[in-house]
Amino acid sequence: MSTTTAPTTDERGLARVAQTFAAFTEKWFPDAWVFAALGVVIVSVAALANGSTPAAVVETFGTGFWDLTAFTLQMAMVVLTGYVVATAPPVARLIEALAHLPDDPRRAVAFVAFLSMSVSLLNWGLSLIFGGLLARAVARREDLTVDYRALGAAAFMGLGAVWALGLSSSAAQLQATPASLPAPLLEITGVLDFGKTIFTWQSMVSALLLIVLTTVIAWASCPRGASVRTAQDMGIDTEDLPEAPPERERPGEWLEYSRVLPVLLGVITLGWLVGQLLEKSAVAVLSSLNGYLLVFLVLGLVLHGTPRRFLMAVQKAVPATAGILVQFPLYAAMAAVLTKAEGRGGETLSDHLSSIFTSFGGGGGFAVALAVYTAVLGILVPSGGGKWLVEAPYVMQAATDVQMNLGWTVQIYNMAEALPNLVNPFFMLPLLAVLKLRARDLVGFTFLQFAIHLPVVLLLVWLLGNTFDFVPAVQP
Repeated sequence: MSTTTAPTTDERGLARVAQTFAAFTEKWFPDAWVFAALGVVIVSVAALANGSTPAAVVETFGTGFWDLTAFTLQMAMVVLTGYVVATAPPVARLIEALAHLPDDPRRAVAFVAFLSMSVSLLNWGLSLIFGGLLARAVARREDLTVDYRALGAAAFMGLGAVWALGLSSSAAQLQATPASLPAPLLEITGVLDFGKTIFTWQSMVSALLLIVLTTVIAWASCPRGASVRTAQDMGIDTEDLPEAPPERERPGEWLEYSRVLPVLLGVITLGWLVGQLLEKSAVAVLSSLNGYLLVFLVLGLVLHGTPRRFLMAVQKAVPATAGILVQFPLYAAMAAVLTKAEGRGGETLSDHLSSIFTSFGGGGGFAVALAVYTAVLGILVPSGGGKWLVEAPYVMQAATDVQMNLGWTVQIYNMAEALPNLVNPFFMLPLLAVLKLRARDLVGFTFLQFAIHLPVVLLLVWLLGNTFDFVPAVQP
């Protein structure tokens, strides 16, 4: 099926612009890995132009390539654990029950958007699959005529609006995990636990306002009357029949079909979690990326009931992690060249970029400049965690120079980082596979969200940034 069809003639205004943009990006944008590889080449050439020797550039590229091995695996596990939990039978039953709560098409779309965003604060991978399955469940209802495109766009709002302000925020998780931070970045920022980033009242107020705003827009933009296109109108089968595991064939498989191991591992994990909460503050426990992933992985095992069902879900989730596994080493290499390949006067590219951001001064000017830069770069480099590794060295150094609160600088990045997802189809791919739609079916709705979110985000980062004091980096 072609993915480059021109926008339909019945679209008007922002929706028509959005459809045109979606058609362009689907036709001309290469895979995100290509952008990452191109970024390495551009940064390397820039380092040479800055006076670095070819030997220094290739040395920093090679030594930095595997700097983020641990973090790469952790981010892949965020996707995998989210998928596994979302597809568990108890969650499927919950989704079916939730789908029957709204009593009106517009409220149904708003409801999907609200739940997608709420779940994304726990795990963005979970939000994508959960939102997609919820949209399909609503579309199956015979007593409700709902636009399937609007439902799909609503299901994407978790990743398009607030995911980076939640527990699975790549930037916040990285800054709270000293073992995963590259040494040059750790020297600049120190350790920033969630109490300094996503759990600040300013961040939580921002998340709440964006959730309310997004829900209202989803409600108001839902097509009505003759404009409605249901899943049936689009020829899409929305039935979701769970795949049963094959019958046990040999005695050695009995544990694979038993609930004993999941229960025992669940009890052990619960005991560990209780022990952590007794020894440390709740913020410190939630700031542990390894602990977060452990709980989600075992939760998925327990919810699936048997190792066999769990492993079937894992096998289906693995393809969704491919982009992270092959992109993040390139981001690590790019960050190494930026921060370690010294040129004329002993200055790196990171030093020069930091000086540019410092020129905006502190307060609102710096916040708005960073947000706009992050949003624009995010269209070309669609990777929250990977892109933060590239931006963070010079952005956080500039924040230190102008006395901008470091934790809030991370949150400026996080709020702006979500914006490109509303116009770049890259992160829609897992959801589109669930919905059996194309990007241009959704972007008309998501672009409207982008047009309204952009000025609101810029206003929030500017106003709330003035409520912080500068706190120097704290080393572990």
